[in-house]
Amino acid sequence: MKLPAKLLAREPEFKAPAHHTGVTSRVGTWLGITFGLCFVTGLISHGVQHDWPWPTRPVDLYRVTQGVHVISGVASIPLLLAKLWSVYPKLFERPLIRNVPHALERASIFVLIAASFFELVTGLFNAAQNYPWSFYFPTAHYAVAWIVAGSLLVHIAVKIPLIRRTLEPASEEKTILSRRAFLRTTALTTGVAVVATAGVTVPWLRNVSALAWRSPGALPVNRTAKAANIVVPRDWRLNAGAKSFSLADLRAMPQTTVELPIACVEGWSQNATWTGVRIADLVEKGDVRVESLEKDGLYRATTLPEAFAQDPLTLLALQLDGEELTLDHGYPCRLIAPNRPGVLQTKWVTSLEVQA
Repeated sequence: MKLPAKLLAREPEFKAPAHHTGVTSRVGTWLGITFGLCFVTGLISHGVQHDWPWPTRPVDLYRVTQGVHVISGVASIPLLLAKLWSVYPKLFERPLIRNVPHALERASIFVLIAASFFELVTGLFNAAQNYPWSFYFPTAHYAVAWIVAGSLLVHIAVKIPLIRRTLEPASEEKTILSRRAFLRTTALTTGVAVVATAGVTVPWLRNVSALAWRSPGALPVNRTAKAANIVVPRDWRLNAGAKSFSLADLRAMPQTTVELPIACVEGWSQNATWTGVRIADLVEKGDVRVESLEKDGLYRATTLPEAFAQDPLTLLALQLDGEELTLDHGYPCRLIAPNRPGVLQTKWVTSLEVQA
């Protein structure tokens, strides 16, 4: 009995249900979506930390984009494993190399797999603030993200005819129950991974996120005063251009109270109530360089763009949730501004200088 020409033209399919090309295409589509979200929000995070134009409103925007970045990264892990499981027999087909185009395709797949694992594994370690390597994480993570994006686009371009064919409705009708079960299991595993960790950035999930790396409660501290070697001088004063203020001077000025989140690059975020003096009341208009008592931290000094410095919600905070700042939270004063990454919310502020 002869097979129809249309079927003969199709790429051979694996016998095992989980290795069916339809399964691979569907999981790959889901993975492409999570990778795409992770890549775009990662670019946003990198840009905000490197002085790209960024609005002050809405105040929760960075919280949302960084939360999506970390959650989509977590979702990508089970999807990537499922994708590799569905295609691994092909990775060891003989001959390993058939021709030059085939060699280039396999090389791009190897690069994609290696770069993807690098991004997801180092991203998880960063979320847990564990750095068992010597390279600078933000630079390496950003560079490899472009490698992932480029190799993923090459892979999609090569496989687009097969993806279209296997995602046709007719193909879905022929998909056996065990293949559907594999897809459902993959989707369920991904959902569980997201729910189990998303509480660090989604407040209403905090009570069910058993694997969240930050517990609900008091505002977390990423870098303690001890780790930063902070010693507050007895005669501490804030230098603001040509002016100088003691802590008593700052407390005597008009105070403003705002509710703003701390949204950290590791993905966690939490609202808090801050009280202090508006930056706009301390310095003239312009970009403001904010310096800390910290001597050698990567973020001991930051630049606050004029739009943020003049925003009425941007404070030199003296209190957190109605209490004087603790040393770990930035005593004697710290910067708090809307829609800024936590690493740029400078603690232990000692100087405000308007840039020329």
